[in-house]
Amino acid sequence: MLRRRPLALFVALALVLPAVLAGCSAVQGAVGGDPSAGASQAPVGVTGVAGQQPKLTYTKPLAITQPGTRVVWPGTGPRLDEGGPVLLNLYAEDGRDGTVVQSTFQDAPAWHTMSVTSLGKHLHEALTGQRVGARLLYLEQQGAVPLLLVIDVLPTRASGAAVAPAAGLPTVTLGDDGRPAVTIPHGAKPPTDLVVQPLVRGTGPQVSVGEVVTVRFTGVRWGDGKTFDTTWDTPDGPKAVQSVMIGIGQVIEGWDQGLLEQTVGSQVLLVVPPSLGYGGTSNPLADQTLVYVVDILDAHFQVTDEGSDEGAK
Repeated sequence: MLRRRPLALFVALALVLPAVLAGCSAVQGAVGGDPSAGASQAPVGVTGVAGQQPKLTYTKPLAITQPGTRVVWPGTGPRLDEGGPVLLNLYAEDGRDGTVVQSTFQDAPAWHTMSVTSLGKHLHEALTGQRVGARLLYLEQQGAVPLLLVIDVLPTRASGAAVAPAAGLPTVTLGDDGRPAVTIPHGAKPPTDLVVQPLVRGTGPQVSVGEVVTVRFTGVRWGDGKTFDTTWDTPDGPKAVQSVMIGIGQVIEGWDQGLLEQTVGSQVLLVVPPSLGYGGTSNPLADQTLVYVVDILDAHFQVTDEGSDEGAK
């Protein structure tokens, strides 16, 4: 519903790692690079900042003598709850030659439920007890393949400092799970210009032109306050989030303008006049002023080749 014209949709990769890990005997313990792993474990270095594809350094072919999970850095956000939502960036290599097995940095993060059914037994074990913001390194020998997997745990709702909205704007109330409900001011005329009002200011990096941005959102019509689109109706499936490239005309102009330079982790209220929405099209919303509440969960440039970030800052 966001697209003004039919362009390619950036969606989360289907998670293939649970299938790969299904045959492994996961161990919650030290792995390469941790002094407690012992002298027999070949060291594995993990470098790179949050939000960008990590770089692994190790001697190839890697011999994994002590499988398990290491915390590269701990999370400081909410602890993952069994049965709750999980959003992951995943990067995996074949330790024989460094071939990339999977990278969600090539398109968008993967949405799952914190359960064995959704994640697979061993990825679920690795994530148990972790917090949002953590980066983990998982090593396991899968037959002849030494598997190296980096797991980044992303937020599933906005988090940060609350921002008092300007007077006269729609009001937003949140359910326990973070789902927004929007109330349009009674009898108020819609603004004729785009309104961009942060409601929660996240602490992540700013969104830049050309980044793939992963969001949860609700959209309502100003005229009657009714919801016309939301990702919050499918909390257990991949449609619980939407990933789009910002600033290139893939989405309505109100989003392209309104989400640029907002910080990851933020919740933003957008009031979009028809001229920056679907005006001039055959869309049923063409003459409507639209109100969106958008939680920005992730933003990164697509990795296009040899681990390079397109347009990386």
